[in-house]
Amino acid sequence: MHYPSLAALANDARRTLPDGPVALILIEDDVEVASTITHHANAGFAHLIAFCAPEHALPAEVPDKLHRVDFDVSAEDALQTIANAMIKALPDQWLYYCYNAEYLLYPFCEHRSVGEMLTFMREERRDTVMSYIVDLYAKDLTVHANGVDRDSAYFDKSGYYALAREDAAGETLDRQINIFGGLRWRFEEHIPKARQRTDRISFFRAQPGLQMLADRSFNLAEYNTYSCPWHNNLSAAICSFRTAKALRRNPGSRAVINTFHWPQSAQFSWQSQQLMDLGLMEPGQWF
Repeated sequence: MHYPSLAALANDARRTLPDGPVALILIEDDVEVASTITHHANAGFAHLIAFCAPEHALPAEVPDKLHRVDFDVSAEDALQTIANAMIKALPDQWLYYCYNAEYLLYPFCEHRSVGEMLTFMREERRDTVMSYIVDLYAKDLTVHANGVDRDSAYFDKSGYYALAREDAAGETLDRQINIFGGLRWRFEEHIPKARQRTDRISFFRAQPGLQMLADRSFNLAEYNTYSCPWHNNLSAAICSFRTAKALRRNPGSRAVINTFHWPQSAQFSWQSQQLMDLGLMEPGQWF
């Protein structure tokens, strides 16, 4: 279904999106749009919603459960606007967001659906899934000038670190951390400070009063935590070419970066076990 605006979707959401989880895919350009849609459709989402500019053409072959919304995703606070509208429109449903050329992996995703994973999280009394962005990149930028090579992607197998998150008064916030690493860490001089973190609350259960804030955190403190107080919870990974694309698109960084490859690069296997072995996501109590 094609909606001419976010408001039109929100007004019709309870009728056309009666079940979840729902994936919100923000399409910024034409890079790997089809593979992003297919990857998330195969993960088991009940519905996928593609947000893109009216002039943007989607692939000819798309799954029936894909809905299109005309929306300028380059606008200021686009994600916040979309997320808060969908929170109001779909109370108690699980929502997920990503951009094109980003791919969700979670523990055992090769043979368990995203719905099964979220059912487990509800049993754990969790309303969010903390995810960590794993920057993907092409090894040879002379062949793949935009930094994207899905068939032979690489990522950093080390170089990640966490800092305790503090409030405005400098007090440590309970079970909240800021994660850094990947291309955003190695080339931080080219990345705005507000975009250097790699932690993302990619899944969240909508409820009355919930709001996404400008920094992509939520107004309910528990939604920003990585686990419950009594044990570690499952986490996921967003494997993303987005930073590589940005560094290659920006004239300043493009002129001085001739490779993303370094001694700690590893070829990405597209398997959840590889990320669990490296500690980039964990199954928690889910076996």
